Amino acid sequence: MRTILNVIWLILSGFWLFLGYLLAGVLLCITIIGIPFGIAAFRIGVYALWPFGYTTVERRDAGAASCVGNVLWLVLAGWWLAIAHIVTGIALCVTIIGIPFGIANFKLIPVSLFPLGREIVPTDEPFATR
Repeated sequence: MRTILNVIWLILSGFWLFLGYLLAGVLLCITIIGIPFGIAAFRIGVYALWPFGYTTVERRDAGAASCVGNVLWLVLAGWWLAIAHIVTGIALCVTIIGIPFGIANFKLIPVSLFPLGREIVPTDEPFATR
């Protein structure tokens, strides 16, 4: 079932969201200071490409640096990506078949706003990293 959902997701919105994260990652990796943010964008881009079967968990060892990094991320790229998720989610919720995919888009908004200090894990082991 996950594979079918991921393929439909890829066609409807996953590929375009992945391209948005890829663009954000490339732009952030231009400077040395932005490389950690670019890596986070690539990681979440892959998650946005195949979201079904995975979830995010907070890392307890993230610390204050990830909090400061999340504020910088929010200013640099987070709100653009969150707007993309909102627009795509609303567009997908227009049809009955698209409602689960729209909800999946809305679930990706917190990750797109604050990606640092989170880890992407398979849904069958969300507590394995704690």
